[in-house]
Amino acid sequence: MRVHGRVQGVGFRMDAAREAARLGAAGTVRNLWDGTVEADVEGTTEVVEAMLDHLRQGPSSARVDGIDVRRETPRGQTGFRISD
Repeated sequence: MRVHGRVQGVGFRMDAAREAARLGAAGTVRNLWDGTVEADVEGTTEVVEAMLDHLRQGPSSARVDGIDVRRETPRGQTGFRISD
């Protein structure tokens, strides 16, 4: 998923990691050079959809203008981490 808007410097990655831990999702979240945030999320369909819903909102300090979703074959990640 790639999230567009005011999503860097507002705690977006930390918020995503907290929600992923709460949901039991695996994957990573990172800032990209173009000002977007990229999240790779793995889990059951319900977990991934819940995470997508959460990323559409983000923390109150963020402004999400849009989100691009690309579905891929899971890589078998465990845990959720914030990448640089």
